[in-house]
Amino acid sequence: MTYLTPTTLDAALGALLGTGPVSVIAGGTDWFPALGERAYDGTLLDVTQVAGMRGITAEDEGWRIGAATTWSDILHADLPAGFDGLKLAAREVGSIQIQNAGTVAGNICNASPAADGVPPLLSLNAEVELTSTRGARRLPLAQFLLGVRKTARAADELVTALYIPALAEGARGGFTKIGGRKYLVISVAMVGAVLGVSDGRITFAQVAVGSASPVALRMTDLEKALIGADLAEALERVTPDKLSALTPISDIRGSAEYRGEAVIEAIRRTLTKIMQGQANG
Repeated sequence: MTYLTPTTLDAALGALLGTGPVSVIAGGTDWFPALGERAYDGTLLDVTQVAGMRGITAEDEGWRIGAATTWSDILHADLPAGFDGLKLAAREVGSIQIQNAGTVAGNICNASPAADGVPPLLSLNAEVELTSTRGARRLPLAQFLLGVRKTARAADELVTALYIPALAEGARGGFTKIGGRKYLVISVAMVGAVLGVSDGRITFAQVAVGSASPVALRMTDLEKALIGADLAEALERVTPDKLSALTPISDIRGSAEYRGEAVIEAIRRTLTKIMQGQANG
């Protein structure tokens, strides 16, 4: 195995053009466990030392999150309340050791249906920046994730950043994860949401659900139904017909029926926390 740790983007992109298999890691907290005891006879490209790949920067049109930004970086960053759901998800990504090493790009590129970071990023309308020697392009996160362990990243591209558009004034975020135990658990269902709230009523809603379909999904029917609702009305409007895009499965963590019920409960908990001002508490 060849292990590369380039410090420039040009060098990292050049490594992708070499002969033989190249695997990209940005923390490796998913890649190494997935490898198990198998030998890897290829090139391992570690991008965590590439200049400009780590950190959160406020820009005129929103925020740039470097691909190698860790979950601990997210958790300790000074960000507005709309990011509270992403911060809560950061606390749920494995142990503190995993949060210190695991990265935002690694979480989305692993493309697990249960990736903790994806629902809150979807609720923030995140875009993914992909860079190659041909140039750079951006895709909405929903278009980047194609299925279980499948993304739109081409073999010669690196995810270099995520972009979060400017948030509406007063936006508040929240996140709820339901699993078999409190810590170090793969979710049965999880929800990330960003709401606008004025005079106790929802002015806009962005709600995403993970672990209940091959990729996490925005609940657009529910989002429309929530507008104008107070908390009691909002909770009543979280019904199965508003979540018909989901396709929960049965597995060792729970049945499809249980997952469907867990999603509804997770959404209601998230709405309650946000509207009562407890989302980051």
